Amino acid sequence: MHARLLLPLLAATALSAPALAEDTTSAWRLFVSDHAAPKLSVIELATGDTLGTFPLASPASLYVTHSGKAVYAVQGAGNQVSAINSGIAIDDHGDHGDIEITAPAAIDTTVAGTKPVHFVEHNGKIALFFDGEGKTRVVTEADWLDGGDIATAEFDSGAPHHGVAVPWGDYTIVSVPNAADPTGLPIGVQVLDKSGTPVGDLYACADLHGEAASGNTLLIACAEGLLVVTGSGEPQVELLPYTGLPEGKSTTLIGGVALQYFLGNYGPDKVVTIDPVADEPFRLIDLPTRRVHFVVDPIRPKFAYVFTEDGKLNQIDVVAGTIAQSVTVTEPYSMDGEWSLPRPRIAVANDVVAVTDPNAGEIHLIDIATFTETRSIALEGAPYNIVAVGGSGVVHGEGDAHAHAHDDQVYKGYFEDSQIADRALADWAGDWQSIYPLLLDGTLAPVMEHKAEAGTKTAEEYTSYYTVGYQTDVNRITIAGDTVTFYGEGEPAAASYAYDGYEVLTYEKGNRGVRFIFAKTEGADAAPQFIQFSDHAIAPQDADHYHLYWGDDRAALLEELTNWPTYYPSELSAEDIVGEMIAH
Repeated sequence: MHARLLLPLLAATALSAPALAEDTTSAWRLFVSDHAAPKLSVIELATGDTLGTFPLASPASLYVTHSGKAVYAVQGAGNQVSAINSGIAIDDHGDHGDIEITAPAAIDTTVAGTKPVHFVEHNGKIALFFDGEGKTRVVTEADWLDGGDIATAEFDSGAPHHGVAVPWGDYTIVSVPNAADPTGLPIGVQVLDKSGTPVGDLYACADLHGEAASGNTLLIACAEGLLVVTGSGEPQVELLPYTGLPEGKSTTLIGGVALQYFLGNYGPDKVVTIDPVADEPFRLIDLPTRRVHFVVDPIRPKFAYVFTEDGKLNQIDVVAGTIAQSVTVTEPYSMDGEWSLPRPRIAVANDVVAVTDPNAGEIHLIDIATFTETRSIALEGAPYNIVAVGGSGVVHGEGDAHAHAHDDQVYKGYFEDSQIADRALADWAGDWQSIYPLLLDGTLAPVMEHKAEAGTKTAEEYTSYYTVGYQTDVNRITIAGDTVTFYGEGEPAAASYAYDGYEVLTYEKGNRGVRFIFAKTEGADAAPQFIQFSDHAIAPQDADHYHLYWGDDRAALLEELTNWPTYYPSELSAEDIVGEMIAH
């Protein structure tokens, strides 16, 4: 990895915390399960208060997705996976985020199955693997958060085994059991399409154990190396051997959040940083004693943290490949004995690393800036697995919230006919640039990633959809007075236009849109006879962007729903446009 700089990812997690402005609020919560008791506790980080304790079917491993909207409790002995609404919702508006803080609450819906072990989320889809059945159940997070019945796709690997599954767009990557040794680790992975039909051959991966995604790359740990999975459609799988490393293997992997890299274990007293596309992809980092647990920092991407059996928390500089600093936090926790014994777990929560101390019944908070313990939180029982959820945003008053809700409903296409009013061409006056070139050169990739986090498609699927939608050879339009000038291939085409009313369209989902139409009165033959604006507004106001339809047949143009060239002010930089689009 020292052969090149780590690549910055196109989109950071929703849990990352921006610098606080004067009008923003920060809220962070710790979700902690108990080593022996079937319960989950939610703690307000700022005060240390317990906001709620939720009963479970058995002790649980905890997971949080990129959205941060819920924490998922995988209860292996309880034969179910359940979810707790985090109570922290951040609505990203590009230049700021709105934060809504409510009480954490149990989500009624659970997914049942024998001995769930692995929970993997990718682009809004969640794959649950049930070791006791050898079956995978894939759901969308959106369905789960809504409660009620969940649409579930189920795939059977053929035999119970300690396996894993990863959702990958329209495909699912599933482990293949060892027929000769059903109690052993999987021997490889198979790619399945939507119907569960295998695509391609088995990808060998002896002793498969451990996977993680970073950006648009997935790694799966094998005895002989790592399977590297890429591709926007059908997954492309290649083996990356453990070149340059001593004998050994990784069995646990974590993906970097704002830098594209991976951190894995390698033997009991080492971790390895992995950059799959570098000339020298691996870098070993020696630890002072054996490793207990490790995580990456989603807010300060160059750092990761490893807790070692001597009771120390070690900060890893993943760019330099060194231990930056260490602090003693607990009494020693030996790695001798059963793997399932209670030992500390760690999570990054804003400015601190939270370390559970099951033997002492405490959670220690280590300030990252000074790397000293600032306080501890007592928690009854044996606090064990832990995840953190939070972020920063603007808290709006009731009036602001109402205005946001009203504007949002109109933007989404829900309004009354009485709200529509005629508009003048002046609403779209200015110099405008097409965003189609920005999609083609990858500039809009963060927008596609953002859509995928909350939507029903992968980032690659959204890119394909908008490639059709934004397509145009008119990369600039100017509007002054009643004159519209189109800049495409060849000479600019200018013409005068007069208002020709509006039309209301009803879409399949039940929402509606308004096209404001202008007819050509004179000008260049190359200029279209009709132009139709759609900018999500339904009454006079200055547009901040718009979709434009043009052609010579007014009625036929209203039938065009797949291609809508989109324009933003030419004065905006690419970065500005990305921010604006993410805000909407």
